[in-house]
Amino acid sequence: MLSIRKIGAIGRTYRNLKRLRKIIAILLKYGFGDIIAMLKIDRYIEVGLQFVSRNKGIRFEKFSRAARVRMVLEELGPTFIKLGQILSTRTDIIPVEFIQELAKLQDNVPPCEFNDIVKVIVQEFEMFPDDLFEFMDKVPIASASIGQVYRAQIEGYGEVAVKIQRPGIKKIIEVDVEIMLYFAALMERNVEEMALHKPVKIVEEFARTIDKEMDYTIEATNLEWFKSQFKGDLRVYVPQVIKSKSTSRILTMEFVRGIKISDIMALDSAGLNKKKIVARGADLILKQIFELGFFHADPHPGNIFVMPKNIICFLDFGMMGTVTKQNREDFVELIDSVVKKDSTAATKTILKITIYDKDPDFKALERDVTDFMGMHLYKPIKDVEIGKLLRDLLLIASNYQLRIPADNFLMLKVIATLDGIARQLDPDFNMIDHVAPFILKIKLAKLSPLRIGEELVKIVGDSLYFMHTFPKDMLEITKLLKEQKLTVQIEDNELRAIISSRDESNSRLSLAIVIASLILGSSLVTVYQIPPLVFGLPAIGLTGFASAFLMGIWLLFSGKKKNKY
Repeated sequence: MLSIRKIGAIGRTYRNLKRLRKIIAILLKYGFGDIIAMLKIDRYIEVGLQFVSRNKGIRFEKFSRAARVRMVLEELGPTFIKLGQILSTRTDIIPVEFIQELAKLQDNVPPCEFNDIVKVIVQEFEMFPDDLFEFMDKVPIASASIGQVYRAQIEGYGEVAVKIQRPGIKKIIEVDVEIMLYFAALMERNVEEMALHKPVKIVEEFARTIDKEMDYTIEATNLEWFKSQFKGDLRVYVPQVIKSKSTSRILTMEFVRGIKISDIMALDSAGLNKKKIVARGADLILKQIFELGFFHADPHPGNIFVMPKNIICFLDFGMMGTVTKQNREDFVELIDSVVKKDSTAATKTILKITIYDKDPDFKALERDVTDFMGMHLYKPIKDVEIGKLLRDLLLIASNYQLRIPADNFLMLKVIATLDGIARQLDPDFNMIDHVAPFILKIKLAKLSPLRIGEELVKIVGDSLYFMHTFPKDMLEITKLLKEQKLTVQIEDNELRAIISSRDESNSRLSLAIVIASLILGSSLVTVYQIPPLVFGLPAIGLTGFASAFLMGIWLLFSGKKKNKY
């Protein structure tokens, strides 16, 4: 776990002071002196400011503020780059123009010395690389902000890829996160607009996220789960984790030889079928999202290899996304309504999948959604660019202060990334054709007898709970009113609405009880085989089940209709 301390006066924490001076210098360099002034940092670090000249900043006028934020994060290094990458998925707190800039952040950094890597191996295994591996390359094949990847060989396994955490990276991240917390606390205290977004909580959430990313046992677990889900699927290959050579700071897995999915010339030279590759890759990612609900959240070209026989291999399972059954169903509704050009249904679904503090102007939003559809759907569906469609959808949401939760946005981003890669390999690729079977499956699942039965049971359960708790709640309220500890002011229109809602609830409760009685009575008739019989089953029982089924469907869908905007 990261050892993060909330710091009060920055001057009292010497390990932070030098780093803080550097951060301030970089902020000034890119023209963010206004932020320093707003946060009132000067009074705490006047000694540090003497080393910084406010006149040495670059000419930033030609860059947007969002672009300059990206440049600042890049220059500040690994921790801040990771923060930017995570924030690029948070449309609920970051404006669209910043989302687009932060998505450009890369964490490719120069590798550290091999001797430093050896120290990490010795700390983890109390063995030198020569004792742990048959051989190990001294030059990494990949270098990122948190770890580096080396090729090695183990007897009995052959070639392996060894991902090793950079020495001292944990301490660097701890210092940076402490400074982030300090800045976040100043924002909450001095900048009213920022206080609404609770920056301290954002930094604390980031600390938990990066702490998980530095624990390679979590990535190993993700990889093994992924492998189990696609066991027997000949379209995909998942490398094996070598547990005996893995720890929280070192991850050893089978070395995979393949071609980056974006290397078109290499794919052609190897005689691979790009159309088949695209179809397989799309189906595999869509299966993760729509069926498993747990998906590879960083499917950029460097993390997808193609092996002989057009087999797809996913790499780097450090970043995974989750999507609930309800979110999948809502997303299917959105796709379905957009394809059908039903702007009213699309607008309602957009409101279901977003978060907002106050109700937006529905008619105005619907008008913008109609314009959005006209802008993208005037051409054949196969020619629609999912990435551009997503950007315009985010812009609409931003204009109405609608925030897309991180998991939902990550799902949309993965699909847009997939569409972009696919179109490079196969210009005729049609994402909607590949999504269609998953949409149909989810829609049919909602109408299955089992699902309807589950919904009916839930309705009856909620109704019985209401019957049990409502009288007690009313007695408690009556007691408070008698003791004059509670006063209620109800306007006439509000009273009518309450009465109407109560009458409707009573009717639905009565119907739910009738349905439950029908199911119970029909079950008894069926068990005792009471004549007359039809195909060996009691006609009265069949009639009861059919009546309960039809009434249940009416009750279920009338309730959903009432709950819509």
